[in-house]
Amino acid sequence: MHLHILGIGGTFMGGLALLARAAGHRVTGCDANVYPPMSDQLRDAGIELTEGYDAAQLRLKPDRFVIGNVVTRGNPLMEAILDAGAPFVSGPQWVGEELLRGRWVLGVAGTHGKTTTSAMLAAILEHAGLAPGFLIGGVPQDFGVSARPGASPFFVIEADEYDTAFFDKRSKFVHYFPRTAVLNNLEFDHADIFADLGAIETQFHHLVRTIPASGRLIVNGADAALGRVLERGCWSEVERFGDDAGWRALDVEEGERHAFDVAFGAQRYGRLELPLAGAHNRANAIAAIAAARHAGVAPQVAIEALARFKGVKRRLEVRGERNGVTVYDDFAHHPTAIELTIAGLRRRVGAQRILAVLEPRSNTMKLGAMKALLPGSLSEADRVYCYGARDGKGALGWDPAQVLAPLGARAQTFDRIDALVAAIVAEARPGDHVLVMSNGAFGGVHGKLLDALAAARMQERAA
Repeated sequence: MHLHILGIGGTFMGGLALLARAAGHRVTGCDANVYPPMSDQLRDAGIELTEGYDAAQLRLKPDRFVIGNVVTRGNPLMEAILDAGAPFVSGPQWVGEELLRGRWVLGVAGTHGKTTTSAMLAAILEHAGLAPGFLIGGVPQDFGVSARPGASPFFVIEADEYDTAFFDKRSKFVHYFPRTAVLNNLEFDHADIFADLGAIETQFHHLVRTIPASGRLIVNGADAALGRVLERGCWSEVERFGDDAGWRALDVEEGERHAFDVAFGAQRYGRLELPLAGAHNRANAIAAIAAARHAGVAPQVAIEALARFKGVKRRLEVRGERNGVTVYDDFAHHPTAIELTIAGLRRRVGAQRILAVLEPRSNTMKLGAMKALLPGSLSEADRVYCYGARDGKGALGWDPAQVLAPLGARAQTFDRIDALVAAIVAEARPGDHVLVMSNGAFGGVHGKLLDALAAARMQERAA
C-alpha cells in the first residue's frame, strides 16, 4: 500500500511513517518544514519528502492520504483531496487500525510525563526481553529512535489527549484501545481546543470506556481530576499510585543521588536509584513499574531497568558546558511542568544558580490561558529570561514583562534572540546552570548560547 502522509515532519507522524515503512508499505510525505533530525531519519528509511502542501501532490495517487492534526481546512493539498474524493484517514486512526489491532497496547496518558513514562515503560519491557514496539513523542536515549515496530505483541504508545484531526475532534488516544493504561495526571491545557478542564475530563473518560474488563488502569490516586473521571464509570481493574495504599515511593533520598524504595501495599520490592531528578520523575517511574507488572514484568526486574535508564532527549538534556556554565534543553512549556523541571534541577544542583530561559510557544501559552501561573512556576530560578515576539506569526497575545513583574529584577524579557543570548552570557558565571525550556526549536538558542559562552571565554583569555 502507498501512503502519502501530510504533516510528516512532526514526531508522531514521522514515527508513524517509520513504522509504516517497516511494515512494508511505500511511504511518501510532505510538511511545511522538513528538517533534521526527523528528515534524516525519514530519508534514511527510503521515504521521499516534499516541502510544502502543493495540490499537485494529488497526482501521486496513493492508496491513502494520512492526515496529521497540523493540517487545517484551506490547506491546498487537503482541499484538493476533498474535491477529488480521494481516500484519507487521520494519523491516530491509521495507527490504531493498522499497527495496534491485535497487540497488547500499553498507553500512557496525562497532561505531564507522558513521554518520559512511555520511554521508561519501553525500557523496562526491553530489559525484560519482551522486545516491545513503541511510538513515543520524543527520542528515548536508550533506543535512539522515537518509534519501532517491535518483535512481540507488546506495544507502548504515548496516548495524547490533543485532537485527532480537523475532521475528528476526539482525542488521539480514543483510537488506541490499550489493555494497560497509565493516567499520570490531569489539569487544564490545550486552551485552543478545550474550553475547560471538564472538557478534557470527558475525553479521558472516553479513554476509560475503551479499556477491556481484563485490562488495567494505573491511576494517580492523588489527582482529583482523575478521581472525577473514574467516578463517571470504570469497567476495568484499577491500581493507584501516589497515595498511601497503592504504589508509592518510600524512604526517599534526594540530592546528589535520587533513591527510594518501591512499594505496593505492604510489599517492598527493592530500592531504585533513579538517574533522573525530581518528584515528577519518581512518580513517572512508579507508574511505569506498575504498568510493566500488568504485562508480566516483576517489579524487581523493572527496578533493574530504570537504574540504568538514560532518559529522553529534551528532558533536562545537557546540551553542553562552556566556561563552567552548563546548558540544558527541556520540553517544559506548561507552568506545572516548568515548576517541576526547575525543582528537579534545584535538588540536583543545590545552591548553584539556575538561569531559566523560557519561550512561551504552545497555543495555550500564546493565548495567555496560563500566564498568571508563570511567576510562581519560575520562583525557584535565580534569574529568568523570557523570549516572546509581540508581532508577526506566532506572536504572544500578552505582555511578558507585565506578567513576570512579580519576579522583580530577577526577570528580563526579550523579543530578539540575539539580545537574549547576549544578556545571558553577560550574567552567567562558572557553576551556573542555564535551563532552556520550550516545546519548539527556540531558534537554535542552545547552540547560540554555547558558542557565545565559548567566544566570551576566548575574549577573556585574550584580554
